[in-house]
Amino acid sequence: MARGIPPPTLDDAPLAAGLYVVATPIGNLRDITLRALDVLAAADLVLAEDTRVGGKLLSAYGLSAKLERYDEHGAERTRPKALAALAQGKAVALISDAGTPLVSDPGFKLVRDAAAEGYAVFPIPGASALLAGLSAAGLPTDRFLFAGFPPPKSAARRTFLEELAPIRSTLVFFEGGSRLAASLADMAAVLGGEREAVVCRELTKLYETFYRGPLSDLAADPRLDAPKGEIVILVGPGREAEASATDVDAALTDALARLRPAEAAAEVAKALGLPRREVYQRAMALRAGQ
Repeated sequence: MARGIPPPTLDDAPLAAGLYVVATPIGNLRDITLRALDVLAAADLVLAEDTRVGGKLLSAYGLSAKLERYDEHGAERTRPKALAALAQGKAVALISDAGTPLVSDPGFKLVRDAAAEGYAVFPIPGASALLAGLSAAGLPTDRFLFAGFPPPKSAARRTFLEELAPIRSTLVFFEGGSRLAASLADMAAVLGGEREAVVCRELTKLYETFYRGPLSDLAADPRLDAPKGEIVILVGPGREAEASATDVDAALTDALARLRPAEAAAEVAKALGLPRREVYQRAMALRAGQ
């Protein structure tokens, strides 16, 4: 705590009724927000992916709460209890083991049902492995796609990656350490070994590490053969294939049938990512029959 700044105190005001989707730290316990602590301190019921993990988090901050298990196995049993609590005007908090709930964690059906029944749903933002990795990777962030966990078997994983290959955005994956090397090898084979990538290990924790390089190099890196810890993989967007002269002529022929040369050139240049002046010169040549 910086000198002269008083330690934070919890807001003991009662919570409005509703479902609170609360982000929790992904490693470093200091990454919880004051608002999240307020909610967890005042909630009538806290739904936790693992009550043991949730209990340790609450204990670290001297909090106690009624905990109910809410994971993929217990959700069907717990969801009616949570909805009944909301119907009674109570405040219900949902947490995962780490990070923002619903991001590769259970909770989607609960949020959907709560909203459908007219109960308020409050996002309590905070830590996210997805955004933490993206912010430090040094890859384009103007467009990105979170693809979650790849399938565990290679054949299904390659089919999954083939669907993502044409997407011109940074791709973000979660993966377990035991499958990391195999996933990187399949990514190099399907997405292209030259694509820049970053493997983030143990984000916000003591042994936080970033491995950067082309996918082919990362796939061959012995340090990434079953490392311990939580893994985020980020793959930069692939490069657009340059249009061939035949592609340009075909596009221009179609455009010239509808537009004046300058307009046709502008349309084709934008569509193919080519210099407008060069496309215009080719449009004039085609019009002249050259």
